[in-house]
Amino acid sequence: MASILDQYEEESARATSISSVTPIQVPIGPGYIDARTDLDTPIFSKKKINFKPSDPLTHVVVSSNFLVMAMSNNLLLRLDLEHPDQQEEIELPKASEDKVYRLFLDPTGKHLIICMESTENLYLSRNSRKPRSIGKLKGHLVNAVAWNLQNTNENTTGAILLGTSRGLIFETELTDSGDSRFFQGSLDQYLKQFKLLVKSDELFNLAKDKIVPITGLEFDRMPSDSMTEYKYYILATTPGRLYQFVGNVSKSTDPPLFQQLFMQYESGAEQFLELPGEFGYSELTMYRPRHAKCVKSFAWMTGPGVYHGEIDVSGTAGPQSVTVNTKLIRYPRDGDEKSQNPLSMVMTEFHVLLLFPDRLKVMCVLNEQLIYEDVFPDRFGRLLGLCSDPVKGTIWAFTGQSIFKYKVTREARDVWQMYLDKNEFELAKEYCRDNVAQLDRVLTKQAEYLFEKGEYQESAMMYAQTQNSFEEIALKFIKLDGKDALKSFIQKKLSALRPQDKTQITMLVTWLIEIFLNQLGEMKEQGQDESDEYRKVQEEFRMFLAQPKNKECVSNNRGVVYDLIASHGDVEDMVFFAVLMRDFEKVITHHIQHDNYKGALGQLSKQTDTELVYKFSPLLMQYIPKETVSLWISLRDNLEPIKLIPALVQYDHNKNREQGNEAIKYLEFCIEQLDNKDQAIHNYLLSLYAKLKPDQLMTYLNIQGTDEDTICYDLKYALRLCAEHGHKKACVHIYSLMGLYEEAVDLALQVDVELAKQQADKPDEDDNDLRKKLWLRIARHVVEEEKDVKRAMEFLHDCELLKIEDILPFFPDFVTIDHFKDAIVTSLQEYNHHIEQLKEEMDDATKSAEEIRKEIQSFRNKYAFVSATDKCAACNFPLMARSFYLFPCHHKFHSDCLIGEVLPNLTSKKRQRVEELQRKVAENEDSRALSVGVRGDNSTDKSKDTKAELDDLVASECIYCGDLMVRSIDQPFLDEGDEDLVLSGWL
Repeated sequence: MASILDQYEEESARATSISSVTPIQVPIGPGYIDARTDLDTPIFSKKKINFKPSDPLTHVVVSSNFLVMAMSNNLLLRLDLEHPDQQEEIELPKASEDKVYRLFLDPTGKHLIICMESTENLYLSRNSRKPRSIGKLKGHLVNAVAWNLQNTNENTTGAILLGTSRGLIFETELTDSGDSRFFQGSLDQYLKQFKLLVKSDELFNLAKDKIVPITGLEFDRMPSDSMTEYKYYILATTPGRLYQFVGNVSKSTDPPLFQQLFMQYESGAEQFLELPGEFGYSELTMYRPRHAKCVKSFAWMTGPGVYHGEIDVSGTAGPQSVTVNTKLIRYPRDGDEKSQNPLSMVMTEFHVLLLFPDRLKVMCVLNEQLIYEDVFPDRFGRLLGLCSDPVKGTIWAFTGQSIFKYKVTREARDVWQMYLDKNEFELAKEYCRDNVAQLDRVLTKQAEYLFEKGEYQESAMMYAQTQNSFEEIALKFIKLDGKDALKSFIQKKLSALRPQDKTQITMLVTWLIEIFLNQLGEMKEQGQDESDEYRKVQEEFRMFLAQPKNKECVSNNRGVVYDLIASHGDVEDMVFFAVLMRDFEKVITHHIQHDNYKGALGQLSKQTDTELVYKFSPLLMQYIPKETVSLWISLRDNLEPIKLIPALVQYDHNKNREQGNEAIKYLEFCIEQLDNKDQAIHNYLLSLYAKLKPDQLMTYLNIQGTDEDTICYDLKYALRLCAEHGHKKACVHIYSLMGLYEEAVDLALQVDVELAKQQADKPDEDDNDLRKKLWLRIARHVVEEEKDVKRAMEFLHDCELLKIEDILPFFPDFVTIDHFKDAIVTSLQEYNHHIEQLKEEMDDATKSAEEIRKEIQSFRNKYAFVSATDKCAACNFPLMARSFYLFPCHHKFHSDCLIGEVLPNLTSKKRQRVEELQRKVAENEDSRALSVGVRGDNSTDKSKDTKAELDDLVASECIYCGDLMVRSIDQPFLDEGDEDLVLSGWL
């Protein structure tokens, strides 16, 4: 027997099949090019399988790529379509005249139920080659099986429902072991538990009064919030009725599983739909999308047509129903075609395929139109059945001798157009998102539909997403009374532009600004400028301007925007726009022009450009000095106080004393908090103290100190300023700082003698002449001006430099000696004591001179011995090798070694002098060697003098015993440059 899938025979489908509907032609959308081919691939195409059965086929079922065929000789052919070479032939138990009645294959393809015409029912698992009888079902002709969609076990079917030709419903669970458990008990027990009818000897019977076969049976689980119960729905059909059962099932219940659910319908309140005109049989089919958990739709083939609808398990269809959007699709009938009933039906997502004895017809469930008709030639024989793989989606048709496979290609290609014709725009967009031309057509029609309904805002948003002419759509909305729709359309178009489309962005932004301003202007004219609607439009306008793309555009064209706003006289929005553009200068100028100085200061505080602070501070300082200074202080180091001097000097002494006080406050902040050293700042503060707060002038001068290098103000300017305003104490202080002590004392005598005495003590202690001179001026003033001789005598105690004879010339002739008798006596005693001290000092000096003469005489006769083995204390080489120095401490050095040790410790001036003397000594020695025998007394004397001076510089003391060694005690043993070298040597 040949393989089913290894060999295919290409048949001319177009020669034997007819497409009843012309493919929908999509108009070319604006801005798109139609690049489709003339001939589109048909949705449904047929291929004949090159397979010849040994006996006529009677039944074919397929699921999950497992195919099972039954032949008239009771032989089953089972194969895996993924491995078509591995075919299995299974023989059924043969009885006289017994044939296969129905085959039922579960969605996994693992479980097969075989119903024989003799009411014998068999079960065959995928892992077995021997069918086993289902004993408790004997005597029942099974017409329908509802498989458990939640079951994935290969060894058991889980709970399933069976519908019989007598209208009975059974529940069972079949296992691979060959044993069947019918509700986990005997048949009698189950019938007792599941008895729902009036007559005690009947099972659950949908027909009640007469025997009506069950033709379709399906069940599935519904979402449930309960933690203890599942919720299920069951659909069951007879030739003329569709029943719905909805109820809860306990999670912990023992089989039968659905007994609790059916008990709800004991009173006969089951939900059903009855359609007239049955033809003795029907078929129920469910469609579940691939990888979906729930069934999406159903179709019921019955007498008047195909009853189609969607399955909704959310509860919107009602508590006892799961079907929504249902409709009856009439069977296609041609005028010259004799009436025939369909034999079988298969459903896809958007189509139902109806099998007639000689042809296959495909109808679209959306528009109920016949879209495809495939007529089978007589040579293939009469069509017997149609089935589909619920998992893989393949469709199979068969006759007694042939098998055909239908391929479905892009089934949803025209769905969008059908939804569009029904004005179901959202569904239409869902099925054409991959085709921009189709999507554009849907959006255009939706926009037109909304426009006709008067929903202009929504229409504008739709139009903006299409490729229609911008000018055409804009003109359509311009004709409307309101401009909100036009505004929405332009805004939506603007949002779709790319950043590089600068020209288009500029045009649209400018147009929108004009529209907003017109709206606001019209509301103002109508007196609605205080209404919520006005504020809403204004806020929308401002948000529009603040959007990044729009902000960049108006920033580059701010002149145009300013002109537009100004032409409408909208001052409020003009200010907002200037703030948005950070044109703070324009905003501040506007506030100042309207005398709103605090508003101007508020805008000034919101920006970081200090130049604007410098520019507007002079004016603000005149009107709101306190607030202006507070702003300056808050900016702290961000401002340069020296640049604020033009604002500070706006002070008018006769008009604005408050402004001057605020200026002092800021200058004090700069000096005390910011530690400002600018001379101009200090000079101006000094001038304000001199004018406004003279009591703080001396405090400031004392704080500045007496060191001329650290004083920040100009002494000459301060002196002139204090002199102009008559602040004599300050002038005395400044004279003293300048070293003009005579002027300071003269001016201090005009204020206070005590102040003059303080100034007289300020010259250096070494400058006794000046100090004495100053004290004499004070004494003369006291004697001549104040006529106070007694006080003048007290100066002799205040200043040790003054003597009675210095003051006597200032006394008038009429003064008696009694006023200064004591002073004269004291002075004479001091002179006498001083003479005695001088005598003692002269005696001591004479003795010291005598001792020195004796010491000098002893040194002339002093000598020391130098051995030939003595070595230089510095280089440790023999001392007699060259000229050397010998010190009283017995340290001996070569001349050059001693000079080398002494030079680093000499000052730069002495070091240069030593080097110069060394050169002279060397020159003298050279010249003496060349003129041997020639007398040269003068040159010899010069050489001796040079030698003596060099000795005084380098050999005045021993470098190891003298002051040089003491002074070098804090010097390091290693120079900084030698540390690394020495350390590396140690390592």
